[in-house]
Amino acid sequence: MAKRDFYEILGVAKNASDEEIKKAYRKLAMKHHPDRNQGDTTTAAEVKFKEAKEAYEMLSDPQKRAAYDQHGHAGVDPNMRGGPGAEGFGGFAEAFGDIFGDVFGGGRGRGQGGGRQVYRGSDLSYAMEVTLEEAASGKDAQIRIPSWDECDTCHGTGAKPGTKPITCTTCHGAGAVQMRQGFFSVQQTCPQCQGKGKIIPDPCTTCHGQGRIKKQKTLEVKIPAGIDDGMRIRSTGNGEPGTNGGPPGDLYIEIRMKKHDIFERDGDDLHCQVPLSFTTAALGGEIEVPTLAGKAAIDIPEGTQAGKQFRLRGKGIKGVRSSYPGDLYCHVSIETPVKLSEHQRKLLKELEESLKKGGAKHSPTGSSWTDRLKSFFSA
Repeated sequence: MAKRDFYEILGVAKNASDEEIKKAYRKLAMKHHPDRNQGDTTTAAEVKFKEAKEAYEMLSDPQKRAAYDQHGHAGVDPNMRGGPGAEGFGGFAEAFGDIFGDVFGGGRGRGQGGGRQVYRGSDLSYAMEVTLEEAASGKDAQIRIPSWDECDTCHGTGAKPGTKPITCTTCHGAGAVQMRQGFFSVQQTCPQCQGKGKIIPDPCTTCHGQGRIKKQKTLEVKIPAGIDDGMRIRSTGNGEPGTNGGPPGDLYIEIRMKKHDIFERDGDDLHCQVPLSFTTAALGGEIEVPTLAGKAAIDIPEGTQAGKQFRLRGKGIKGVRSSYPGDLYCHVSIETPVKLSEHQRKLLKELEESLKKGGAKHSPTGSSWTDRLKSFFSA
């Protein structure tokens, strides 16, 4: 059977760039990898996988691609031209290493020029409690976080003074080893040196071979005005350091709001309970209520009932992404008099008798409640 055209196999045009060819190959390798195709389709998938592999191996090498473009399959036939040598195989190995990581979920690290595996440091999390007032206005804060400094004893080598790390005999300093599985090879982190490429026979007694020691450092943090519970602030590069020269992780500062004695926050709005005396609710008047900016006055209309809500526009919090501040909602809670004297009891009884003589007009809620009860029991 005649071989299919390599460009046709990968599904790319003849003028496709190296990146387009690599991307197409990765897609096909992911789709037809034998480990992802178990059962009746295994043989067919394996054939397509090998076919894509051969096409990429040839087209990823500039010299082989030029020979193929000029002479077709004859230009890269090993029986006619001596076969492809070791030159140009690095591009395939690099791409296949990426695919293997995608298929099996590994490979945070990356080698640098075939050298040691480089890993990004882990992210750190720090929980910070802020008050409602601090969240509303913002603040500059200082926090203490762990840091890793170069060991003063070994100056970062990890080896005891007077000694040096030696090259790993397993990976020969590469930090990774090649393992063959069937018809393909797999690159993985060296189990002997854990990707470092070096072994420390005599570790430093101060840092125990780590080359760094853990300390504490003070970090300046700016809390933006309007921040809310659960939001996070990222401090780039203040996480754990990377391995083998990899970049450090980030620090995420998670905001936790302290419970306030008066206000409850709901997004940009604030809510508070306002106690109201029995007489003020009945007669009306003016009362003072607290806000984050000071005091404010509310006019209480005559006959205010329990649960009445008053809104003060713009007295809430301006959120981080908001253009205008929220509102303050004051919820009326009418207080019942307690510990009455005999004289006060007598006055309340006289008031009650007077209200009863006035009929339902003095108790609109009670009147409707009575009507509903009558309807309920007569049903």
